[in-house]
Amino acid sequence: MSEQNIRPAALVTGGGRGIGRAICLELAKAGFNVCVNYASSSAAAEQTVADCIALGVEAVALQADVTSPADCQNLVDTAAKTFGRLDVLVNNAGVTADKLILRMQEEDFDKVISANLKGAFFCCKAACKLMMRQRYGRIINISSVVGLHGNAGQSNYAASKAGLIGLTKSLAKEFAARGVTVNAVAPGFIGTDMTDAMPEAAKQAALGSVPAGRIGNAEEVAAAVAFLAGQSAGYITGQVLCVDGGMGM
Repeated sequence: MSEQNIRPAALVTGGGRGIGRAICLELAKAGFNVCVNYASSSAAAEQTVADCIALGVEAVALQADVTSPADCQNLVDTAAKTFGRLDVLVNNAGVTADKLILRMQEEDFDKVISANLKGAFFCCKAACKLMMRQRYGRIINISSVVGLHGNAGQSNYAASKAGLIGLTKSLAKEFAARGVTVNAVAPGFIGTDMTDAMPEAAKQAALGSVPAGRIGNAEEVAAAVAFLAGQSAGYITGQVLCVDGGMGM
């Protein structure tokens, strides 16, 4: 980063709750100003903003629908204008619409692909112009172990998360010479609102595939993101870092 007196800035999509919120807080602890993107839950995003500010950085909440290319461009432009630069983009926003394929409708597939994969594409496209001009940037895409190994009833989600890995590796090759790294983090069985709502039998079945023998937490995913977002990770690009307790072995 050329302007050493300006605090680095990060944009986290879907940053209001769950893994996204943990990422925002971890980046704030690391000294980043943070733009917390949200789609509809302004209260959660504003709470995340307040918690980031309490850690000694600046933070703002920015509403945007990542399925809209215009919204994504405006989101990136506003984040950069707010803090004078944009050093880190974390594509975390995503949805699920789980069904076995015989029951899955086209709209179920399209909804998940649009939010999880096209949304990241739109944000990457908007951010890369700025980062390549800066000759510095970190893009981190939140994929999933499901994108690496598949999961029954999640063909749409698995396709979107596998697509993110392909996007990550391709963009890493495009941007590396300009000082911009692109990596993916693939969480496994992580404690979130979604997993909390699972029946106990389903939780125990999932735990049986985790060698570590426990559910991970959002802060462990956030720590991996913060590492990849830092200057010391400048020679790491095109990689997929699994935070899964050994689930994918």
